[in-house]
Amino acid sequence: MNDPRATQGAALDHLVVAARTLEEGAAWCAATLGVTPASGGRHALMSTHNRVFSVATAAFARAYFEIIAIDADAPPPGRARWFGLDDPALQAALDSGPRLVAWVARVADLDAALAALAAQGIDAGRVLPASRMTPHGELRWRIAVRDDGARLFGGALPTLIEWGEVHPADSLSASGATLAAITLRAPEGSPLRAALDALGIEGARFTNDATAAAFGIELDTPRGRLQIDVPT
Repeated sequence: MNDPRATQGAALDHLVVAARTLEEGAAWCAATLGVTPASGGRHALMSTHNRVFSVATAAFARAYFEIIAIDADAPPPGRARWFGLDDPALQAALDSGPRLVAWVARVADLDAALAALAAQGIDAGRVLPASRMTPHGELRWRIAVRDDGARLFGGALPTLIEWGEVHPADSLSASGATLAAITLRAPEGSPLRAALDALGIEGARFTNDATAAAFGIELDTPRGRLQIDVPT
């Protein structure tokens, strides 16, 4: 029998910034990063929509940046949305502007990756099939989402995704912004480190000098190098 704790070889796939509206998210990108995100698409499963741009480098192949917002024109999804978007505290926080809320790691075998986390006592959610239509065609993937939509460890534990045959980065041109680093932080003794090790996360820094689990990123942009952190 395969050991569910075996390394899964997860890699950073994309970063998630939530906004009250896509218009606010795009304006934040232009003002803060000097980047205009491309049209993404609508997620019928969650009644959300997005805009995206590449931040890929040799160290973070195929990495991209997602601005996501609740789609006001879509019917309620009948379940909690991903990335904690229905959380009243997050919704209130977005009144002050878009913010980094999560990151997503891609895996080759989503079921095995979830088993690896379950062996650590972590419920990272159920596997859901999802899709969105883009200007370049339809994208399909499988993603793990908790029934309550919650982000784990303050968003420092990534949401897990398994892509179909086409990846969104395949149609994204260089944006002028690239990901320089992602740093995951947790208090001494936090189970976050064991969870990351079980997934075999590649390319992320880890420090245990925090009072609460969180993460931050460094981006090289037309506005210079920027540090963006998830508020704790």
